[in-house]
Amino acid sequence: MDPLIAISDLWVEVGGKSVLRGLDLQIPDGEVHILFGPNGSGKSTLLSAIMGLPGYRITRGTIHFRGKRIDGLASNEIAQLGIGLAFQHPPAIRGVALETFIRSIDRSGSTGEAFHSLHLDSHRKRELNCGFSGGELKRSEILKLTAQSPELILLDEPESGVDLENLAIITEAINRILDKQQPLRLRRRGGLIISHAGFILDYVEANLGHIILDGRIACSGNPHEMFEEIRKEGYEHCVQCLAKRSGEKP
Repeated sequence: MDPLIAISDLWVEVGGKSVLRGLDLQIPDGEVHILFGPNGSGKSTLLSAIMGLPGYRITRGTIHFRGKRIDGLASNEIAQLGIGLAFQHPPAIRGVALETFIRSIDRSGSTGEAFHSLHLDSHRKRELNCGFSGGELKRSEILKLTAQSPELILLDEPESGVDLENLAIITEAINRILDKQQPLRLRRRGGLIISHAGFILDYVEANLGHIILDGRIACSGNPHEMFEEIRKEGYEHCVQCLAKRSGEKP
């Protein structure tokens, strides 16, 4: 069976600069992976390249989603196939009510309940993300994913800029989208989470962790152990470890 998503030898340029340099990654059905890395290592670039966003030029490599090659497709085509992205800093759109936007993309049939559980009932008529607080922006993005009902969710630092109360609300909804209440063998949805702080692991269980350095996956392993090592030693330790393995000077 094909993995949910398979990325092979992916090279991506942004503004003429090579950011991803031969990245390989696979996520099987039903699994959630978490991606750690220092600023500028290519984390957000990877999510943007998967979604085919403008300005992210794939110069080499392939991306397959359920066996179908998607690099080169338009962003709306990728979304329609079943991939959804929650931005770290979502745009505000004037003249479009949140409820109108959600209804236009709804494939779930459960957005009424989602408005309530994400504490956004009072925001239905407000312009999309305009004047929203940090927690409201994050809840709005997760509401968007709930409406899209994607098979693969991409989360760009979902815990950044939110307090613990909002984090609990957001992650409860994320777990519902991922069908975490189901046994792993019955799940078909998966996720890729970018995290700088790692606190998301207290709320959403990840199957595998990865560290990205210099535009490629440097190592993979137990996400909790990996984050603890990063917390204690920092990413410089990862750089030195990688250099030792490759026989180079850090």
